[in-house]
Amino acid sequence: MNHVSSPLRPSMSLDTSLIASPSGGEAMPIIRQYLRMARRWRYVILGAITTCVILGLVITLLMTPKYTAIATIEISRESSQVTNFQGVERETSVADQEFYQTQYGLLQSRMLAERVATQLRLIDDKSFFQLFGVNQNKPALQEVNGRYTAAGRQERQRIAGEVLLKNVTIEPTRLSRLVAIRFTSPDRVFSQRVANAWAENFIQTNLERKVQATSYGRNLLQRELTQVKERLDESQRELVNYAEQQRIINLPAQGAGANQTAERSIVADELASLNTALADATAERIAAEARFREAGRGGQSSEALRNQAINTLRPRRAELAAEYQKLMVQFEPDYPPARAIQSQIAQLDRSIAREESRVSGSVEAEFRQASEREAELRKRVEGLKSSYLDLRRRSIQYNIYQQEVDTNRVLYDGLLQRFKEIGVAGGVGVNNIAVVDPADIPQKPSSPRLLINLLISLLIGFITGALLAFVLEQMDEAIADPSEVERRLGLPLLGSVPKVEGTEPRDALLDRKSDLVDAYLAIQTSLGFTTEHGVPRSLAVTSTRPAEGKSTTSLAVATMLARAQKKVILIDGDMRSPSIHHLGNVGHDYGLSNFLSGQDNIEQLTFEMKDLGFVAMSAGPIPPNAAELLTGHRLQHLISRLLESYDHVVIDSPPVMGLADAPLIASRVEGVIYAIESHGIRSSLVKTALQRLIASNAHILGGVLTKFEARKAHYGYGYEYGYGYGREKG
Repeated sequence: MNHVSSPLRPSMSLDTSLIASPSGGEAMPIIRQYLRMARRWRYVILGAITTCVILGLVITLLMTPKYTAIATIEISRESSQVTNFQGVERETSVADQEFYQTQYGLLQSRMLAERVATQLRLIDDKSFFQLFGVNQNKPALQEVNGRYTAAGRQERQRIAGEVLLKNVTIEPTRLSRLVAIRFTSPDRVFSQRVANAWAENFIQTNLERKVQATSYGRNLLQRELTQVKERLDESQRELVNYAEQQRIINLPAQGAGANQTAERSIVADELASLNTALADATAERIAAEARFREAGRGGQSSEALRNQAINTLRPRRAELAAEYQKLMVQFEPDYPPARAIQSQIAQLDRSIAREESRVSGSVEAEFRQASEREAELRKRVEGLKSSYLDLRRRSIQYNIYQQEVDTNRVLYDGLLQRFKEIGVAGGVGVNNIAVVDPADIPQKPSSPRLLINLLISLLIGFITGALLAFVLEQMDEAIADPSEVERRLGLPLLGSVPKVEGTEPRDALLDRKSDLVDAYLAIQTSLGFTTEHGVPRSLAVTSTRPAEGKSTTSLAVATMLARAQKKVILIDGDMRSPSIHHLGNVGHDYGLSNFLSGQDNIEQLTFEMKDLGFVAMSAGPIPPNAAELLTGHRLQHLISRLLESYDHVVIDSPPVMGLADAPLIASRVEGVIYAIESHGIRSSLVKTALQRLIASNAHILGGVLTKFEARKAHYGYGYEYGYGYGREKG
């Protein structure tokens, strides 16, 4: 009869998971996993660290000492400007950072390295190439009569520059303008020479670039001057030709500086002069007209009053008139003296009249002359106005030409002035780089540094050991933790059994306070949850291969069930390598093989193990082929008969791998307990064995992890608590 158990109950699954996970079902923290892995593979890690430290020490002691010489220079910020005209040349860099990064790049340029090599005469120096271990088999380094050939000089220069660049280091000092030039070589004096030569050549190349920039700017300005001069001459010729065609004549400017007057055309100048003369003539005509009108009114004009002759005659006439009046008092008008005086008065009157007539004619003539002069000037002014307006129309294009001439002249004068300044500046070398500290001969090696190399070796060893531990951890298929039984194999965990050393399993089971008893009591408890009626009545205990603890497990399970007041019989099912009879100190002349061969008296085939409290059946005589005996129905018949008298039948089954016995026995019992040796077998083999059992329609109750050592477990700790709790030592 084949007993098939019902599906596992939910409570059993929960309890099983709790048993399988020491952390209560929670995932172990990643740090604890790494610590566990480091502890497990500590010897691998320590070996890798020790090996790397020893190698680092040996390599350090074998390394050639190298010396580093340091030269310090200061790089000042400088902006070069060729012209003062905006747009002709932009700033060299937008920010100081760009400028300094450019300088650092120039310090590490191939051209500078080759220049230093040339100055120090390293290109043809055989010892230099040997000092740095340059391959002498290169064509450029082939010797003829003990000397390098001239044909490979350029290639040797390139190689020497590369060697120097590999050993030079440029280190800017943070938040300053100082830059350290470090050169390292096995020769301390050579290191000093190269560091100082590097700084000096950098300064020289900087000056040469400035001179080249000045020369470039000078050539550029010279070409610009030539072009501007041609444009100026052309514009002047166009101006003169147009003025000649349009007969535009301008007077040159007068004065200098702020008092200089602009050019004026002759027409404008003449118009201004005539306009002034016209204003004067108009004023004169108005004055003459006033005098003329005054004289025409019959009164004494101002001209007559100012006339000398009239002013002389009038007093004389007044005197004669006075004398005449005196005579008229005494004499008659015919009195001769009176007539003589009267005659003189008449003569004076005629003279005054003639003089006044002459003065009046003179005023009229002046008035006519002033009027004519004014009219003539006005006519000429009107004519010049027309000429000036026509000149203005013709001067529009002239002014355009004139402006072009003025612009070209200003640009030409500015470029000429800048050209002269560059000529002066080109002769003065202004350097923005200076040596602060020249390199000294180093007194002690810069490498190798023993302490740093050992620390690096230690770090490399630790990393290597950690990687090896991680790889080994990933490659390790051994079942190390109870939790891995379910995680790797998909098998419920019934419990874990500690490894017993220094005592026999039988003796450990007799000690009810031993760790082995506690472990199998837990397993018995787990078995009680595997079926609806508790512990399966018929059990088989098997494993993947021999010596995994299956016999001890079958013995212990039978013992724990017997102590639970159950009537139990233990059958040694491993007829190829029997072991139960040794525990009972009996022979295996009678046992399972006898019954399978046809003997029906079960009592003759069994023996009691009174100290453990159950009955046992040995494997019996070893048959030629145990699998043939198991293929029949005798085993199933035996189990059925035994269950009539016993509560539980426990069979110590053979291993699964390589044999057909275990699947045949597993198919006849209600459940199978699978024993797995901790750190003793690969999980892939266990999976293969389990597949064989499943293929035989066996019901696997769960796995028991045997020979478990908590100190080797992945979790590292926690399992000792359950096995040793409550016990007093000593």
